[in-house]
Amino acid sequence: MAQRPEERGGDPKMDASSLYREEVVTDRKVGTIRVLTPLKSDGTTDASRAVLYIGEAQLMTNVGALPINFELDAGSLGEAVAKFADAARDAVERTMKDLQELRRQAASSIVVPQGGMGGLGGPGGLPGAGGKIQIP
Repeated sequence: MAQRPEERGGDPKMDASSLYREEVVTDRKVGTIRVLTPLKSDGTTDASRAVLYIGEAQLMTNVGALPINFELDAGSLGEAVAKFADAARDAVERTMKDLQELRRQAASSIVVPQGGMGGLGGPGGLPGAGGKIQIP
């Protein structure tokens, strides 16, 4: 998988020992499968590494399509196609749980302005009387 810039030390140099050729296979209905074939630095297929299969689907939300990517544990394209539906379902469930957790975290992160709950009771219990503006 791709590394973050901080994991590479900010160096954009490609790793010649981790090259893959990418092919996209689709049924034009449900999703796509990216087939990543390992290559040697001379461009020939590297038989010592396994071919990777990555499933891609979209989850429609009220703000648009959310891309869902998931690895397919398969030894062939046919096996990847057969496993696509179950893997996509699992990936959508994980994504929904992650979204629910993000919503929960956002809802529980109440921000209180510095100086307290301004306007909720100052001297004499008057709303707004606890502000920082003072009249000499």
